[in-house]
Amino acid sequence: MRGNSGRVVEGIAEESGGKMVLLVADGLGGLPHPETGLTEGEAADTPNLDALVTAGVNGLHIPIERGVTPGSGPAHIALFGYDPVRYEIGRGVLEALGIDFDLRDGDVAVRMNFATVDGEGRITDRRAGRIPTEKCVELAEKLNEIKLPGLELFVRPVKEHRAVLVFRGPGLVGGLNDTDPQETGVPPVPLRAEDKGQEKTVEALNAFLGAAREILKDEPRANALTMRGIASLSKPPSFPTRFKAGAAAIASYPMYRGVARLVGMDVPAQAKDTDELVGLLSDNFDAYDFLFVHFKKTDSTGEDGDYEAKVAATEEFDRLVGRVVAMEPDVLVVTGDHSTPSALASHSWHPVPITIRAGSARVDAVRRFGESHMLSGGLGIIKATDILPLMLAHAGRLAKFGA
Repeated sequence: MRGNSGRVVEGIAEESGGKMVLLVADGLGGLPHPETGLTEGEAADTPNLDALVTAGVNGLHIPIERGVTPGSGPAHIALFGYDPVRYEIGRGVLEALGIDFDLRDGDVAVRMNFATVDGEGRITDRRAGRIPTEKCVELAEKLNEIKLPGLELFVRPVKEHRAVLVFRGPGLVGGLNDTDPQETGVPPVPLRAEDKGQEKTVEALNAFLGAAREILKDEPRANALTMRGIASLSKPPSFPTRFKAGAAAIASYPMYRGVARLVGMDVPAQAKDTDELVGLLSDNFDAYDFLFVHFKKTDSTGEDGDYEAKVAATEEFDRLVGRVVAMEPDVLVVTGDHSTPSALASHSWHPVPITIRAGSARVDAVRRFGESHMLSGGLGIIKATDILPLMLAHAGRLAKFGA
């Protein structure tokens, strides 16, 4: 939250009040199909979402700033009520924390993608065909054998094509550029040292990449690595302390577990599928004031550029919505962290649908879920950092400000 708004909310937050659930469909927002004019969410059969928006107040939110395409880390930081510019957290740190790695002060963590390159070193697949996690485990074990003088390094598998690299040793720093160009047909971006303080880290990472290149060269798909979010650990203020609410995160993907853990949420066992998400939410429902639930498929299908698959993922999410509504939280927010239109096959800057169902909500005239419908909703277009204060207010967890 910008300016003094964060301090205002912290100053009036109260420990008692209703139960809050933030249900996030990653990459929920989309763009109209050229033939039908419908986004993926509008084309999907979503009876539970339609019922929810009919009973709630609706709108769109902007994750960071107008026109800014967010990464998943800052987008979630914003949903949790933190200014994503002030608390800029590297993806490597989030991935490491998400797999319960013992990340220490001074460590440098890197999110790595296994990728496919051609004979000229140009990337043909940024995700190595989404290799199975079992293959990622095998390759990570091989890369973990790399030795560099004066440094410890740890390579750990995450999921599918994702892995984490952690360097430990004196004189290392984060904040380096990504090597993932975010497109195909070009080689990875070279690492650059912007000042002398970064030179040792660049040298170490390049040495690692050189050794990894030899190990991976005969792999049919995962024959290269790209690096993102090269960062050191820096913890923001605790969510339970700021907002006087015990919080837990229910998620299957490690990165989202990592960002929740970073802000002080409890993170129960990792959910493997939607049924386990629901089971973990049910098991933890009575123990926490605020529960964050994360659904991934709406993002991965969008990134794959598969319109029909994202429609199907949205319908699966709709079934999850119905199961969460049945638990009757006092405040339920359903939204996404950002838009991932299949037409772009990537994250985008487009505002994200949001609905709030609560006893104190001013129900509006929206009757269908979807971006075009939400435009007429009572929330209008808000910032993502406004969502948490609204949840607290609807839960009766904010005292009056001033006399």
